[in-house]
Amino acid sequence: MPIDEAYDVVVAGSGAGALAAAVTAAHHGLSVLVLEKEPLFGGTTARSGGVMWVPCNPKSRALGIDDTLEAARTYMAHEAGAHFDAERVDAFLSNGPRMVEFFERATALQFVAVPEFSDYHPDAPGGRAGGRSILAEPFDAGELGAEAKRLRPPLREITFVGMMFNASQEIAHFFNFTRSAASAAYVTRRLLQHAREMLVHGRAQRLTNGNALAARLAKSAFDAGVRIVTEAPVRRLLLGEGRVAGVEFMLAGQLRRVQARRGVVLGTGGFPQDPELRRRLFPHAPTGQEHWSPAPPGNTGDGWRLAESAGGATEGTLPNNGAWIPVSRVPRRNGDEGVFPHLIDRYKPGIIAVGRDGRRFVNEAQSYHDFGQAMQKLAARQDGQTCAWLICDHRALRRYGLGYVKPFPLPLWPHLRSGYLLRGRTPADLAARAGVDAAGLTQTIADFNRDAADGRDPAFGKGSTAYNRFLGDASHQPNPCVAPLDQGPWYAIKVVPGDLGTFAGIRTDASARVVDDAGQPVPGLYAVGNDAASVMGGAYPGGGITLGPALTFGWIAGRHLAGADALPHAAARPAATAPPREAVPT
Repeated sequence: MPIDEAYDVVVAGSGAGALAAAVTAAHHGLSVLVLEKEPLFGGTTARSGGVMWVPCNPKSRALGIDDTLEAARTYMAHEAGAHFDAERVDAFLSNGPRMVEFFERATALQFVAVPEFSDYHPDAPGGRAGGRSILAEPFDAGELGAEAKRLRPPLREITFVGMMFNASQEIAHFFNFTRSAASAAYVTRRLLQHAREMLVHGRAQRLTNGNALAARLAKSAFDAGVRIVTEAPVRRLLLGEGRVAGVEFMLAGQLRRVQARRGVVLGTGGFPQDPELRRRLFPHAPTGQEHWSPAPPGNTGDGWRLAESAGGATEGTLPNNGAWIPVSRVPRRNGDEGVFPHLIDRYKPGIIAVGRDGRRFVNEAQSYHDFGQAMQKLAARQDGQTCAWLICDHRALRRYGLGYVKPFPLPLWPHLRSGYLLRGRTPADLAARAGVDAAGLTQTIADFNRDAADGRDPAFGKGSTAYNRFLGDASHQPNPCVAPLDQGPWYAIKVVPGDLGTFAGIRTDASARVVDDAGQPVPGLYAVGNDAASVMGGAYPGGGITLGPALTFGWIAGRHLAGADALPHAAARPAATAPPREAVPT
């Protein structure tokens, strides 16, 4: 079968890591083709919170944040333990600030610091109470022109009538809508602006968080001459002269071949939607079905299988093979279910979590990953069922909302009618409706309330760290995360295991090259983003530890493909190699 076309670099996938590699390679003079399996580009990134963890980044340094790479390395070593990969960690830490400088200087990707965003374990050796996380600046979708129609929208369940929010300060205005004239005015302006955008364009134009990151990377790619082809799943890797030299992909029902003169980058988003790999690698999902991910449906392990087909090694023995998060299943009118990731509600005062025995099992204001690990341990005491219930009283529900249920003045009845939200006149009544032990829940609430009246949680220490308090309610004192559950009725939402991406993945070296079982690079093959095994070693140290490394190793891969460390900035392209001869199936 003949080769249809040739590029210097072919990238499979279109999330942050994939597009970072594409943009970087293109800026160094290489021709780049991006092949996206789904009709929309942006991958999991476009659905994400968009936070990037990049220690010593220039945006934080400009604010006077006093941090060192040595401290960050100490923290990562503490978090990763036996799975600390010094070579890759050093590559990430030393190149992260350089990556930020490159994108700010040369592309449409611009960043803002989030100095108050704490590491998830700020009291651990090398941890910090803020300064290592950044976000993409909000972006006007109009700058993408007609291509905006191909940008993956944000996750429906975490928007409000399709509107995105930028960081916790903006969300606070919506929480305070009925309590502050300034917040009411802000919310009114945002709603009117959003209504105009939906009327004229059919989607939000003010993009924030991960949607802004994906849009800015896509704009940078188009500006650099990168071609992004959607509905083009990669089926095979092509071998030629002892290296990966191209791919076979489907387009409009036709099988096509494209040569990659410099190499192929895998960035297909990991395997959170693949039941078989979940069965093999997620202990809480023995059939592969006991897991619910908000990731795009196309993230089914394509990169994993492509890498293995070319001799690449995969890593599935991390302490945690995914970035865990509790999620709830949201009924939709058409009979489908949405997946709601519980990112901010658990931290608020007046909200606790219990197991089937009605007892608490975790500091609810710890990170989603820590909460997910605690849920998995909880399964041992409830017949192997990995689930829990978030519990709150009426005051907390109407003040903060819970899961997909929005705060006052939005109505509760749709969620009560669908069964998503459960209500009880007493804790025992609520327990009966939820299938939770009534005596246990009644005693748990009584015990919690006794200390919560003084803002204390001696059992689990909710609100005891800078990270806990960051997502609490600063206006509630003395503890922004703790208040009694004493104003009935009481409410519950069931949460089950989910993820924000996979940690298990393809083994790579410090240059983002795929390696084999002996640790030797597979010539011409790279892996980035959630396709690559996490540089965090199965730990989750802070907000953005997937996207920060994704962008950094994407940048590293793009430079390595271009030979940028050894050649001038606009590297001359090598002479065309012989066409690939062999197709390697997935």
